[in-house]
Amino acid sequence: MNKLLQISFEFFPPKTPEGDALLTDTAFALAKNRPQFFSVTFGAGGSTRIGTVETVKRLLMLHKAISVAPHLSCIGENREDILEILNIYKNLGVKRLVALRGDLPSGMGQTGEFKFANELVALIRNVTGHFFHIEVAAYPEIHPQAKSALDDILNLKRKQDAGADSAITQYFFNPDAYFYYLDECTKHGINIPITPGIMPITTFSKLARFSDVCGAEIPRWIRKRLESYGDDIESINAFGLEVIYDLCQSLLSGGAPGIHFYTLNKATPSQDILDMLGLSERSHIDKKYA
Repeated sequence: MNKLLQISFEFFPPKTPEGDALLTDTAFALAKNRPQFFSVTFGAGGSTRIGTVETVKRLLMLHKAISVAPHLSCIGENREDILEILNIYKNLGVKRLVALRGDLPSGMGQTGEFKFANELVALIRNVTGHFFHIEVAAYPEIHPQAKSALDDILNLKRKQDAGADSAITQYFFNPDAYFYYLDECTKHGINIPITPGIMPITTFSKLARFSDVCGAEIPRWIRKRLESYGDDIESINAFGLEVIYDLCQSLLSGGAPGIHFYTLNKATPSQDILDMLGLSERSHIDKKYA
């Protein structure tokens, strides 16, 4: 793998023994690509906090050479809870965090002591100095709750100024949106690396549901093609692989610092893309003996 490219994979905490086994297998499969880090999500209002910590512990134990980056959201949390979990992660040897605002769980009316992710970044920096590498979120297609495109850019600037080291984007399917976003970030003094987040396409219904919630746009031509395949999973996978391969090729050739895969705890979709791009350990072996 090109050492200059930063490949990383996101997992979510499993809730069943079957999910535990799947995540273990997935992490072992993707670890062969020598990623820069694994990240682990954190539910709304900290609803999966215990699961996140346990998943982080397991990944650290099984993959000692790979950094693990827990997501930490601040909405609905208080300062003491944040400090407690920071201490847990320091004691575990975690060196990277993904600092997010997060969403309130349904039924919770209070935001807690924090309203914005830059406040969380500032707290982490003030309390722990530069112990942690801090990732934050970026939105090439604009956060669905942002007042305007400019306000969204300035929000990332506030996170950078608070001490963020780098950013990972929400997934998207239009490379122009990413490159235009980078241009706007540069105009406003944002110079941290911004790695594109990539969502492999494996089903249409789940992708549409996720996209409606997070504000990611599925281009009409992609949506219509996926709709036309119905329940033909083989055709959906083949088409999805082609679309995401082309997207990643455009991003990397245009200078993106790497790729962050939203795996949904499945190895094959992300692995297939890396193989096609020639970025996996397996693709290097194939070339060697071709």
